[in-house]
Amino acid sequence: MPVDPHIAAMLTMMDEAGMPPMYEGTPEAGRGLYLALTHGARTSEQLVPVAGTEDRSVPGDGGDLRARVYRPEGEGPFPTVIFFHGGGWVIGDLDTHDNMARNICRGSGAVVVAVDYRLAPEHPFPAAADDAVAAARWIAGHLDEFGGDQRLGVAGDSAGGNLSAVVAQVLQADGTPLAGQFLIYPAVDAEGEYPSRVENAKGYFLEKDTMDWFYGHYAGAWDDAKDPRLSPLHGSDLSGLPPAVIVTAEFDPLRDEGEAYGEALRAAGVSADVRRYDGMIHGFFDMGTISPVAQAAIEESCARFGQVLRG
Repeated sequence: MPVDPHIAAMLTMMDEAGMPPMYEGTPEAGRGLYLALTHGARTSEQLVPVAGTEDRSVPGDGGDLRARVYRPEGEGPFPTVIFFHGGGWVIGDLDTHDNMARNICRGSGAVVVAVDYRLAPEHPFPAAADDAVAAARWIAGHLDEFGGDQRLGVAGDSAGGNLSAVVAQVLQADGTPLAGQFLIYPAVDAEGEYPSRVENAKGYFLEKDTMDWFYGHYAGAWDDAKDPRLSPLHGSDLSGLPPAVIVTAEFDPLRDEGEAYGEALRAAGVSADVRRYDGMIHGFFDMGTISPVAQAAIEESCARFGQVLRG
């Protein structure tokens, strides 16, 4: 099917604005542009309501990290979900992904702890993965401060989906049980060859050249593209991992690798609920304010993740 008309109109507007591609600029410029397109373009009326938020810090691998806690309406205890934002490990922060974290909190009925890990190129691979693992281990040991019961999940979009998959594998090896993982168009195979990377290489918000720019800043000096901390699809043992809800988009370069990860999980005996949303592009999880179809997909997938967390 064609791109959702509301999202197509946004793509046309961005194209007509004549903004230079992100991959032609600096990381600092990319961060500013991304913040303007997300947090800066959002009105107070578009903010997804939750019971409350709290800014705090959690320990990372290299020191304390900024974090934001989102609490759902209703009486607890609740599951706790650790959320890692996307942005190619180079851009993005708590503010760019504020509404996404709110949607997951509200839609899955869980306390969400969004963690602001260190970014590349200032902190190249494996800094982001090390931060994500360190923060997750700490949160897992302090669940009474967050959701209040022992159900713990991970969630993230794009690069954050990558970090969530990495954390799930490491915590499984630690013997720390997770109730579920919510992987939203995740980047899981650094050098894989997939038709979607060719079909959707240009014109759909995330472009192949931008992906190369992200990977270059994050892991350009790393010589093992199959390191599971970079490419969790190549984890040595996927058995025993928590059930997954994996979201992909029809017009996304990352579509096929996300679906391949779902297939690999199923082959290892792990429950993987994989849903491709037709007409959607990479980033649609933050486009519910402009597209009713995107908002319906967001609500459906968050509800499915909530069901997984509750068994």
